[in-house]
Amino acid sequence: MPRLTKAQLRAAKEKAAQMTPEDLERLVESEAEPLPVPRSSWEAVDLTAILDGTAEPILPTVGHRTDGVGLFYPGRTHWVAAESESGKTWFALHACRQEIDRGNSVVYVDFEDDAAGVVGRLLVLGANPADVAARFLYVRPERKPTDIDAAAFVEQLRHARPTLAVIDGVTEAMSVFGLDPLKLDDIPAFTQRLIRPMVQAGAAVVALDHVVKASDNRGRYAIGSAHKLNGLNGAMYVLEVKTPISIGMTGRTRVRISKDRPAQLRRHALPGRSGSLAWFADLVVESHDERHATVRLYPPAEHKEEDARTGKLQGLQGAVLKALQNAPEPLSGRAVHAVVGGNTAACRSVLAALVDAGMVETIPGPKRSTLHRLVPEALI
Repeated sequence: MPRLTKAQLRAAKEKAAQMTPEDLERLVESEAEPLPVPRSSWEAVDLTAILDGTAEPILPTVGHRTDGVGLFYPGRTHWVAAESESGKTWFALHACRQEIDRGNSVVYVDFEDDAAGVVGRLLVLGANPADVAARFLYVRPERKPTDIDAAAFVEQLRHARPTLAVIDGVTEAMSVFGLDPLKLDDIPAFTQRLIRPMVQAGAAVVALDHVVKASDNRGRYAIGSAHKLNGLNGAMYVLEVKTPISIGMTGRTRVRISKDRPAQLRRHALPGRSGSLAWFADLVVESHDERHATVRLYPPAEHKEEDARTGKLQGLQGAVLKALQNAPEPLSGRAVHAVVGGNTAACRSVLAALVDAGMVETIPGPKRSTLHRLVPEALI
């Protein structure tokens, strides 16, 4: 239908104001267009765009690495599997912040943490509180949804039109729905009830899951059957910890691709030693203190020299902490270096960084010296 000019719209309003209710009813009956009939999924699909070459490939445009390569496909389902404390939530929240910064809405359905924990991490990453309030929808389900709950959730999705939707805790989520991740039939049921509405809203859906505990049996799978992979139409990532993430330290997690259905991500990865697990990125979480952390997702092998320096630094940090932990009394900087050895300047730098991070505290020593001791909380 062509758009009316302002003059035509004003004339139409004046004409409508002069009509009786009977006139309006007759006008609606004569000119109303029939409602479109929803397309059935059993109807044959129009293949014209595919056959004539005008169909656009599905690209990963949600979230991105430092080089701009995207992480997730819009309107598709993704799985992120890892051990506990491997950085799954940091990985997801990094993408959440990127989408929020772009002006897009994000839905976060949380079955493991609470609002303070999740939103607190977003703020630690530097997200603007006003943007979070406007575009971050946090949901914390505690029971199986009723029909009213489900309808309200779908309405929120329709209104927000999120580009990214995160499900944090698949095993717990399935439990809330009364489903078992080890049962073959329960995986598609879970997908239909929780994931499908978010996909239909156009979001890239990212489910955070746990890998099996035995590493030799892990392979490409999360907890449960391979049906999670078989029903996937986006990508599946497996995260491997290289250096643990902790306050005041720099943690590193390797991000590998287990499956890439649209085949647009794997070409930006390097072949891995574990068969089909391609090396896609390194997630680096640099914690400055409890209120500020920097997260970067580097392409594979982009920072090999930096990796070597970081590895040496992490080793020196560990050695300093161990020396202070095993010492019967506080140590001077010179005494710490005598225990750990290596470069004197590097040892001093690491010791100062640990003090700034609140993991080591200083106290006055004899002859105006400065002694160092481990903060008790650093042992946790």
